[in-house]
Amino acid sequence: MTDSIPPAEGATPALAQWFAAKAQHPDALVFFRMGDFFELFFNDAERAAPVLDIAVAHRGEHRGQPVPMAGVPVHAWEAYLARLIRAGFRVAVCDQMETPEQAKARRASTIRREVVRVVTPSTVTEDGLLEATRPAWLLALAEAGDGFGCAWLDVSTGGFETMALPKAELGALLARLEPVEAVAERDLAELPELMHRLPGRIAHRVKPRDPARLLREAFGVATLEGFGVFTEAELAAAAQALSYVRETQAGALPRLDPPRPQAGAAGTLALDAATRRSLEILRDQRGGDQATLFGAVNATLTAAGARELAGRLSAPLAEAEAVSARHDAVSFLLGAEATRGALRAGLKGAPDMARALARLALDRFAPRDLAALLAGLRIAASVRDAVLSAVLPAPALMAEAAVALAVEPSLEAELGRALNLQKLPARLEDGGVIAPGYDGELDALRRLRDGGRDAIAALQQDLAQAWGIASVKIRHHQQFGFLAEVPAAPAEKLLRASPVPAGQPLAPIHRQTMANAVRFTCAALADLDRKVAEAGERAAARERACVAHLKRLILAQGDAIARAARALAEVDVHAASATLAAEGGWCRPELTERAEFCIVAGRHPVVEAMQKRARGAAFVPNDCDLSPGRRLCLLTGPNMAGKSTWLRQNALMVVLAQAGLFVPAHSARIGLVDRLFSRVGGGDDIAGGRSTFMVEMAETAAILNQATARSLVVLDEVGRGTATWDGLAIAWAVLEALHDRIRCRAIFATHFHELTALAGRLPEVALASMKVREWRGEVVFQHLVGPGASERSWGVHVARLAGVPRPVLARANQVLSALEARARGGGPDALAEELPLFAQRVSQPAKPLSPIESALAEMDIDALSPREAQEALYRLKALSAEVDAAQHENPVARPSDTVV
Repeated sequence: MTDSIPPAEGATPALAQWFAAKAQHPDALVFFRMGDFFELFFNDAERAAPVLDIAVAHRGEHRGQPVPMAGVPVHAWEAYLARLIRAGFRVAVCDQMETPEQAKARRASTIRREVVRVVTPSTVTEDGLLEATRPAWLLALAEAGDGFGCAWLDVSTGGFETMALPKAELGALLARLEPVEAVAERDLAELPELMHRLPGRIAHRVKPRDPARLLREAFGVATLEGFGVFTEAELAAAAQALSYVRETQAGALPRLDPPRPQAGAAGTLALDAATRRSLEILRDQRGGDQATLFGAVNATLTAAGARELAGRLSAPLAEAEAVSARHDAVSFLLGAEATRGALRAGLKGAPDMARALARLALDRFAPRDLAALLAGLRIAASVRDAVLSAVLPAPALMAEAAVALAVEPSLEAELGRALNLQKLPARLEDGGVIAPGYDGELDALRRLRDGGRDAIAALQQDLAQAWGIASVKIRHHQQFGFLAEVPAAPAEKLLRASPVPAGQPLAPIHRQTMANAVRFTCAALADLDRKVAEAGERAAARERACVAHLKRLILAQGDAIARAARALAEVDVHAASATLAAEGGWCRPELTERAEFCIVAGRHPVVEAMQKRARGAAFVPNDCDLSPGRRLCLLTGPNMAGKSTWLRQNALMVVLAQAGLFVPAHSARIGLVDRLFSRVGGGDDIAGGRSTFMVEMAETAAILNQATARSLVVLDEVGRGTATWDGLAIAWAVLEALHDRIRCRAIFATHFHELTALAGRLPEVALASMKVREWRGEVVFQHLVGPGASERSWGVHVARLAGVPRPVLARANQVLSALEARARGGGPDALAEELPLFAQRVSQPAKPLSPIESALAEMDIDALSPREAQEALYRLKALSAEVDAAQHENPVARPSDTVV
């Protein structure tokens, strides 16, 4: 592999252009356009080839060495580009800026090429490179004392927001946004979360000198006051983001919404990274989105609606008025079934107008983007009509959406007349985008071009008669234009003696000899070829002018189209939420300002959805009451009984309710939550060098340091990762802190049954347990939550379900019995007597099992047939008789001597 790029001296003209592009963008792979291929050279080719699964060839020499080269076809370049972007590469696209004919006309030795864009994870606009249901955020950071000014924008949709926040809250913002790339003023190695989330995707840029001026110029305003109040750090971050985007787009800027400052974390429900992982809101533990809250509740019909829903679940609101407005919209559509049906029918198949508009603004669009905008405008009009024609008056958000959907109708009409929707080509270069009848001059040029083709057919007949060769065919050649092709045999006669005198319009002129045919031209054919080519070029130029006119009309209405696109997405989310509520029996949550939490017959949305898809058993609903006087629930019970499900489902109720959705319950009354913490399940952090217990303690510390009286905390098995007494002490202290100092609503699940004693000391602790019953020697998990403490943990039973060998289970039951006896007052001496393993010193080796005990240990009772069980009983009876006989002969021995 070539380790470095060789010097540029001595390069051919074309390769010199590549060296110039590489010097401008040394950290990017250069996609160098050469005809129908994008080529990579030298080290770029060798780095990219394994990712693209293509071969590295060598063509030509540079400074006496062969040039490594790998290429991908232009028509399929997006698929190859997607692989490189996902692998973390930046790609500089160096395209041809003129045709070979234009280069020849200016007497240049090579076609002029320039870098037209730098493709990075956050600046892609092609559908094939984007995730349809997720924004592609670019995050910019500017340091300000102990905090950051943050700005994030999405080139593909135009979204642009800012926030000032302390450094400690950056991790939560990263988890919420999931940015695909970041920009910072310097290396931020001291922020491991940032480095871990975006390995190799953090660009470093110098801070702009006058951020406010840069922003004013970008948005064409004299002051930024109309956009809101920004800190200096927010302005610096926003300017950094704009500068980076402009650099990657070769000086151009996409259409962006004005930056919107966010009021810190005050307006949204705070969710740290650990809570998001625990609740699997947008991503599950494996990075997918099926077994997630988003996957369970996503009933949207459009890509933009899915992005809006994901954004709401990722950042639920913390202001009652704003949440209630969303609930009003859902309630309206839940009650207006006909209106909801009309909206859903209209939204089905709606295009992604925001992303089509972004490609248009960057002059990176295809004919399908124009068609998408036309279809989107028509759908916006139909959705608006459906809202306005509803029997009941629309609530505030739906009325606002109807206003935003009213785009100037003349644009839709113009696009409808202009676009050739019946035969829309894939590329603008292919021609045929503009419909006949839209532009008179274009129609005339097309008639001339197409008439010329008819004239070529007539000329072919004239040549056949003049040359005396019926098989002559006029064909078009990429380099020579139109030529008359004659089979080899009659061509020999034509070459020896032409039937048409030289100088005549139809006199043959030899151009090319092939294996089976000979190609000729003539003055008449050359003249017609020139006229047809000129007419075709003029028609193509006129069509490009028509398309440019449409582009100007669309961009003039760009802000209105963007508002309509957002309104369609919001209506899609409201209608989807209403559909989910109607089909699943979900209820509108009652939000209050009091510290209460009362769920009746609540269900876990993800587990219930998965059970329905698998056609499994119906989900067992449960209540949860954390009202004043019982705001801290101490939950006990065995594993496998549904503890984790119940813990998470109540946390998810808050996320759904404050995101503006209905909840899967019979009724729900929730006091507004400012911060939600969930620590359910655990794992180590190998990359960070932290054990499972250290991760648990770090997450517990974050809860104790950040939770407030308005928070909801869900904790599972605090302290189980260390020694029993240490763990119990930690769990005890954490429970007291939640009750006495923080005074928040909390569910605290534990296997430390000693903690139930706190219910008598801490007045707002209420005991609850997972209900279990025994039936015919088997344990049945009822998945019900009831009052009181659990009597047992049933751990040995769960071990049996997991397939632990029978002898181990038998020994575990012995140890468990001894431990329970000690808890009843036997003391350590009794424990040592029962179980020598726990004695300070073992004076003699353990005695072997008796024959009966050995037989029982080896026996798999569940696997015995009735006949085998009967035979086993006979064997045990025989062994018992043998033991009795042995005891009769040696009365000193006792049965207990054979028990360990």
